[in-house]
Amino acid sequence: MKMADVSKKDVTYRVAIAQGIVSMGKGTIRAIKNGVVPKGDVLTTAKIAGIMAAKKTPELLPLCHPIQIENVDVELVVKSDRIEIKSSVSASAKTGVEMEALTSVSVAALTIYDMCKPLDKNIVLSEIVLLEKRGGKSGTYIRR
Repeated sequence: MKMADVSKKDVTYRVAIAQGIVSMGKGTIRAIKNGVVPKGDVLTTAKIAGIMAAKKTPELLPLCHPIQIENVDVELVVKSDRIEIKSSVSASAKTGVEMEALTSVSVAALTIYDMCKPLDKNIVLSEIVLLEKRGGKSGTYIRR
């Protein structure tokens, strides 16, 4: 087992976008919208957690390169029975930021679960996927 050797790669601008879904009961969604979840502001906390997670990815995933992240944007869209999470991460680096985007979405989803679990034991985290990546030797990938 070893870390991938990126020493001979060029620094290029890289972007990765990941998405995930947190499904829950309509009553829990109402509590989030009305700001009455006992632990506090779910959406703001999840957004901050997602940003922090992207920055901490190399500490969480063995063999993941530390990257100087230039931007993380976490978007949370509240629907009637779920919250859709999208994270976009960018950096000028020798390796991609896919793991940072996926980690961002995952930790934001876990934060929503943690904050809402007293209200809803049936919360489901699902469909955490890479939507898009740009930059680097392999070029652009767009999930179909």
